[in-house]
Amino acid sequence: MSEQLRFMLIVSPLLQTSPAFARAAALAKAAGAALHIVAFDYLEGLAAVSMLEEPVLKQLRQRYLEQHRLWLEAQACSLRETGVAITTEVLWVERPLQQIIIHLKLQRITALIKAVEHDSLISRLMFTPLDIHLLRECPVPLHFVSHMTNALPRKIVAAVNPFHQDDRYKAFNDRLVQEAGRLASACNAELDVIYAHEFSSSSAEQYGCDYASMLLSPGKIKHLFDAQAEAFQALADRNGIAPEHQRMIMGSPAKVLSSYAYAYDIDVIVMGRLNHGGMKRLESNTVEDLLYKMPCSVWVVSPEAMIGKTKPA
Repeated sequence: MSEQLRFMLIVSPLLQTSPAFARAAALAKAAGAALHIVAFDYLEGLAAVSMLEEPVLKQLRQRYLEQHRLWLEAQACSLRETGVAITTEVLWVERPLQQIIIHLKLQRITALIKAVEHDSLISRLMFTPLDIHLLRECPVPLHFVSHMTNALPRKIVAAVNPFHQDDRYKAFNDRLVQEAGRLASACNAELDVIYAHEFSSSSAEQYGCDYASMLLSPGKIKHLFDAQAEAFQALADRNGIAPEHQRMIMGSPAKVLSSYAYAYDIDVIVMGRLNHGGMKRLESNTVEDLLYKMPCSVWVVSPEAMIGKTKPA
């Protein structure tokens, strides 16, 4: 008997609902998964008030946590009416990242869901937000919910970059498309696969040519674009993507994906994060650039784990 899928939703410690609640419940129901909702609470004012003795501080913290537990359980009660098995938890944690990673491993979480926190640019420059830390370190598929129209996604896009000499990229692009396909199948959603390609120093390097010399040779640039098209077609053929669901668009990935999502009312864009060996150039840089700009939600796939490896019996 296969182990049941388990999703985890991280919620704000400010007793605020978000579209991520409805999205998490809808995805869990569609995938036949259990849902664990966690709030990692920490208030500076209740952490160190010099005028109060430790027993008093402890009592205040417990009251605060109990208030949040009751609120969170009330949210869970309404979501349980959809038929999803939901558990809740509230913890006092100053730095939640480490505790999140521990939870993911100990509870064998299949996917992590969280609302995007739209911090100001100045704030993000001064302090790395939790969202960015999760993008870089989360070992399971990570769903950032933003600008939600449909609780259950209806239109999903897999963003790929198949033009690489390194075969590890080839395998990962296949896994990314397969992950997006499983998500679309569970949601009964439409799936397109998009490749935003361009002529850049990086693409010239993958083609084995010098960027400066290619600028002076339109023929070489055409050959580069032909090679990119061949790589994308090979990816589509390997994964059974019908021609009407293939999109190859010239331009920078950030601009292409954002414009496409806006023009076609995309619910979720599935993107890849690579962080091992010499593959640290991401895909993850593109995800970080897009996280606060996309008119839709983002599903980030890491190489460490893929949703759907285990399915309910």
